[in-house]
Amino acid sequence: MILGIFSKVSPIIHEMKRHLEELEPNVLELSVPMKPIDWKLCLVADTEAAGTRDIVSIIEGAAGAGATLIQLRGKNRETRELLDLALRISEVLNAKKVPFFINDRVDIALACGADGVHLGQQDMPLLQARKLLGRERVIGISVNTIREALAAERDGADYIGAGPVYFTSSKDKIPAILGLEGLRAIREKVRIPILAIGGITRQNARVVISAGADGIAVISAIMGEEDPIAATKSLISALS
Repeated sequence: MILGIFSKVSPIIHEMKRHLEELEPNVLELSVPMKPIDWKLCLVADTEAAGTRDIVSIIEGAAGAGATLIQLRGKNRETRELLDLALRISEVLNAKKVPFFINDRVDIALACGADGVHLGQQDMPLLQARKLLGRERVIGISVNTIREALAAERDGADYIGAGPVYFTSSKDKIPAILGLEGLRAIREKVRIPILAIGGITRQNARVVISAGADGIAVISAIMGEEDPIAATKSLISALS
């Protein structure tokens, strides 16, 4: 009799076990919390903007001066060169406990153990990037319109980079200028953090925050200055 009962129950137990095994990756994925991020000041460390200067030293100085987030951007770098650079930067920023993102390259973010990745509208789709990166890594999306912002939030972006707020020469193809009104309009529609980008300086940083941004992302305001450390401190002062 006992053997008869066991023979009926055993397939049920086996089927339950199979379902649990299928669910396990998702359970593990959701159980890992995203690292808390201070969005105040993101340095987009562009390898081209660094010129002949040592970009790792610039990043280390900016992080020590108050930059709360670093994003590495190397549009024209070969994969191995960019990975070697990302690994060096990751070591520096881990010691300072400053979050580190990679621009565009999901593969580099995974390989160097970065905290997140920032994707443009023409980069890897967010849903596919999330499958590779999991929930423990941050994914941000560049947006220029309310529609793009809503789509990013709907698809699970952790934050959006909204801009350009002002004219910028950092991009080859400049999308429509968003302006402060455009930034306010996006803020009204989404709940996730907004990093404002594009033409932001010490002089206009505060008004950008007042328009609804959680923080600012800059390239030339730090990378284009003779003294990146002083420039970083000046921006932090303007935001305080």
